[in-house]
Amino acid sequence: MTAKSLWAATAQPAPALQSLQGERQCDVVIIGAGYTGLSAAHHIAASGREPLILEANTLAWGASGRNGGVVSPKFRVGFAALMQRFDRDTALHMYRTGYAAVDSLVEMIESLGIAGAQLHMGGHIAAAHNEHALGGLQSTANWIKRETGGESSRMISAEQVREMTGSTIFHGGLLTPKAGGIHPLNYARGMASSLNERGVKMFINSPAEQVRQEGGRVIVQTPQGRVSARQVVYATNGYSDQTRATDTLHRRLIPFRSAIIATEPLPAHVLAGIMPGGQVCGDTKRMLRWFRVIGDRLIFGGRGAFGKHDSDSAFRTLHRSMGEVFPALRDFPIAFRWSGLVAMTLDYLPHAGQLDERSFYAIGYNGGGVAMSTYMGKQLAAMTAGEPVQLGLLAGETFKPIPLHAFRAPGVRLAAGWQQLLDAIGR
Repeated sequence: MTAKSLWAATAQPAPALQSLQGERQCDVVIIGAGYTGLSAAHHIAASGREPLILEANTLAWGASGRNGGVVSPKFRVGFAALMQRFDRDTALHMYRTGYAAVDSLVEMIESLGIAGAQLHMGGHIAAAHNEHALGGLQSTANWIKRETGGESSRMISAEQVREMTGSTIFHGGLLTPKAGGIHPLNYARGMASSLNERGVKMFINSPAEQVRQEGGRVIVQTPQGRVSARQVVYATNGYSDQTRATDTLHRRLIPFRSAIIATEPLPAHVLAGIMPGGQVCGDTKRMLRWFRVIGDRLIFGGRGAFGKHDSDSAFRTLHRSMGEVFPALRDFPIAFRWSGLVAMTLDYLPHAGQLDERSFYAIGYNGGGVAMSTYMGKQLAAMTAGEPVQLGLLAGETFKPIPLHAFRAPGVRLAAGWQQLLDAIGR
């Protein structure tokens, strides 16, 4: 077993990048070489301006290289709840934004020819772990049909979930056909390779140690270099604590560790009964469990790990959980295990906006950032060009630092424990 991710073990080569040495100038300096930063650079370059990317570690070192590769139009907050809290137009705008995000990812992969991303839009199954959760899914399906006039998501029976997943523990589900999965690290490396071929400057192992404004320019200082730009984009998400330069963004987030395991290659007769249609699946527990088949392996992920590093106990718990969903795999060996940070926000929504006249950001994807971060990169490119964007609830005007942020760790543990209890008692 290795702590190295399945993605890292199977990824195409990354473009050869160096650390920043000396001084550079550009139109927009982007801090962070994940999906948000790479997408922003793509669209900024397409507009005829010059972007430059600085990455504190290696390409897609954060969530973009560690996530489950699930492509979905959903948010953590349901559309019916958004309509109840705000209004119908707000909820419908969010609904359309979710699908615009999926479209932006598909367009990026197809336009750049990123075959290594292995995009497969086989659909997403939200599997109800109890009858109460099934009712919530039915409410979502009813809202979509009533308010949009379509059936972009539809209910499926417990038997249909069993046929689609190979698991007998679920009470029914909600199928969203316009969803799927990718190889997440290949997607990032594919975008980076395209940028590299087009002459966009990218520097790894170049943390932004200081950002200041001087003479109408933004100056970003790295250990061995300096960048002068007209504007700066922060695209650091759950890893906004790498340097003090992004501290103001870090204090708006609650990083939450998520763990993933991947099995050894499955025997053909076992593999044939697990996710035969190629969908991705996530259950309805507050402490989410999700799974999908990649090649001849099952990958299984979930929330609940804590701390700054991988946790053996979290991986053991995840393995047991996999055995609950798929009893035939209860004692099946695990080949890969890894973890990373999900950037949670207090309202469970991502946000994009401006810190000042020359500083822009998009962060806080709450575990649903594969498509949304690509979309947000496009919005950042428009914002830096002075073009209007319609972000609705995702705009950053009310996205402020979290009070008592220094005490977040015990708070996260307490909240997670409460959610685990609610899951256990079926609430």
